[in-house]
Amino acid sequence: MPRMLDVSNEVRAEIGDEEADRLLAGDSAPGGYDCTSCRTPGNPEQERTSTVLFIGDETAVLAFAHSTCLPSQVVQVTEEQLLGAARSFNGDATAPAAPAQAAQTAPVPAAPHQAAAPYVVPEQAVLGVTSGLVLIAGELHPALVVEPTAPVARPGSLGSGDDFLPLLIEQGFMPVTELSTAPSVLHGWSVLLAVGQLHAVLQPNPNGGQPVAWWQAHQPLQVTEGWRAAANKHQQVLLFAAPVGSIGRQPREDLLRDALDRAAANGRLVTAALPLAGL
Repeated sequence: MPRMLDVSNEVRAEIGDEEADRLLAGDSAPGGYDCTSCRTPGNPEQERTSTVLFIGDETAVLAFAHSTCLPSQVVQVTEEQLLGAARSFNGDATAPAAPAQAAQTAPVPAAPHQAAAPYVVPEQAVLGVTSGLVLIAGELHPALVVEPTAPVARPGSLGSGDDFLPLLIEQGFMPVTELSTAPSVLHGWSVLLAVGQLHAVLQPNPNGGQPVAWWQAHQPLQVTEGWRAAANKHQQVLLFAAPVGSIGRQPREDLLRDALDRAAANGRLVTAALPLAGL
């Protein structure tokens, strides 16, 4: 039976034509796998399957996903994230993939918990990230709330102002005054959810090529089963961002929602829907 396997051009370019042809012929692809996004079983002989190549600093892992969950793509992660996730895989869920070649083409990710270019963060401000479910128009959406610990200055600025929201608006995030409708998708950005844990928020590489980390966790962050189920349902995550002092650390989702509503009413909130990138 022919395999319903999708190997995108960017994946083929990383692993080489020979390995790509072996995958399509079924010589090196698994008979069954756990989807890297929804973590449920899949079979490339029975349903369309995507190849997803995760590239670290020195190694790469080729994983498999339902085509309805993720397209075939290349995703840049740190070496630590990649090895940690690989240890959690079932042995049949991944295959080795040209680590030396991958390492040569992988861009350097941002430092953990720090904003990547185009931002300059005085005094190494940390981006605090909180996950929660947000009710919008009667439906629960998975959300990430980002708030820096200090003002974020524009690159090259010598002043002490806070340009966090203007910089995000320039990247495509939209200001909101109330949380009545879900925001539109911001293409080029994504949320990396690896083995059911939150690893990073990825942004377009200003130099071209694969996305780089705008924020990434020192250690993968646990999310609730409800949050993960909502993310798999919508295949996207709502990201809300506010300047320092706008949200605070809220211990419950209802208090987090109240803080978001206040920030929006005060003109201190931007948002976008980011697609999932899974591992």
